[in-house]
Amino acid sequence: MRRVLCPGSFDPVTNGHLDIISRASKLYDEVVVGVLINISKKSLFTVDERVEMIQEVTKEYGNVKVDKFHGLTVDYCRQHGIQVIVRGLRAVSDFDYELQIAQMNHRMSGVETLFMATNPLYAFLSSSLMKEVVKYGGDVSGLVPELVQQRLVERLREES
Repeated sequence: MRRVLCPGSFDPVTNGHLDIISRASKLYDEVVVGVLINISKKSLFTVDERVEMIQEVTKEYGNVKVDKFHGLTVDYCRQHGIQVIVRGLRAVSDFDYELQIAQMNHRMSGVETLFMATNPLYAFLSSSLMKEVVKYGGDVSGLVPELVQQRLVERLREES
């Protein structure tokens, strides 16, 4: 079985993330979306909330599994028999950063990294930008799934 890991914080998941997950699901037998538990980073949503949202918005894909993990991505890959990581690239600046990580991951474990160019419709998206736009009353419909937009609005309303 050909499996790939799509790791990230996904705080929250955007349509850009979903584009990469969807495209990877057509190339691999199983796509594992790995939600990173990063205790040093303040997240808007808990890891369980992020996992639940991704499960909900990817349920149409029969070969996408969502899991959470902490530590090194390559350790997760090793523990779960995954040989490939997929990463979306929005801009050249993403490539510079991601290439260094890919090279280190390969050196440490032999895990390959597949870079996918983000659909130009979503090239400007980031979870941070979506949170900021919603925080100031902006509309992110069409940029995040409807479920995510609703939860963003609710959560940011609670915090103000």
